[in-house]
Amino acid sequence: MRRRSCLAWLAWATALPGARAADAPALLLANVHRPGMPLADYWVSEKYDGVRGYWDGQVLRTRGGETIAAPAWFTAGWPDTPMDGELWAGRGRFSQAQSTARQQQPDDAAWRQMRFMVFDLPRHGGTFDERLAALNALVAGIGQPWVQAVPQQRVASDAALQSLLQRTVRAGGEGLMLHRGASLYRSGRSDDLVKVKTHEDTEARVVAHLPGKGRHAGRMGALLVEMPSGQRFRLGAGFTEADRSHPPPVGSWVTYRYRGTHGGGLPRFASFVRVREDMPAR
Repeated sequence: MRRRSCLAWLAWATALPGARAADAPALLLANVHRPGMPLADYWVSEKYDGVRGYWDGQVLRTRGGETIAAPAWFTAGWPDTPMDGELWAGRGRFSQAQSTARQQQPDDAAWRQMRFMVFDLPRHGGTFDERLAALNALVAGIGQPWVQAVPQQRVASDAALQSLLQRTVRAGGEGLMLHRGASLYRSGRSDDLVKVKTHEDTEARVVAHLPGKGRHAGRMGALLVEMPSGQRFRLGAGFTEADRSHPPPVGSWVTYRYRGTHGGGLPRFASFVRVREDMPAR
């Protein structure tokens, strides 16, 4: 069953149109917060731990461009205005959100637990200050409880930001997002969007399974992964026994946590978090 599920996942990740870069939506991506950034320029919201969802005016797509098979009722009555957001099942329920979003035959009961948290309007053309007002009006017009505008607020200082971060994390949240009010919606990574977390994390692609030794003999001992920069390193911590027996497929993307980098840019104390099934495998 495990092998069958892995094969099904690979088919979902590679066979659909989104596996081609040309079909992936041109999304705004986040940089990492740095102390001393001008907080007066930014709106602050919770960072929802779900699956990035892009409504292109007709269908929902993942960050990689794959079509999400949501039930017809979930998107019924949505406007032809593109919306950028997060498919979210609640705090601490990322696995449920990911599992629900990747199913080709939608589980109606699972989708009843999902929400589309809308945080931007990619085609609006105005600044985020202007898009935010339009977004709130658009979501109010949709009038569905599972479609919600992400609440935004201002903070006055780094101390206030850190206090809000700690409260959010203690309540089960993942972190915060900062969105520059004067910014236009531009694809790619920039300081227009910034994530604030209690730890650093990012993604890398699995290149190979490295054999284990000792008590891990006969199983995966570590993953050889490749960063977007092309640099490779061994990722050997953070795995459960089940992960080592059934490691993430070669070509898939994984999220890992780390604490700073070495001089050459490689992560320090890297630890596996999960497979990113919303990012297409090679």
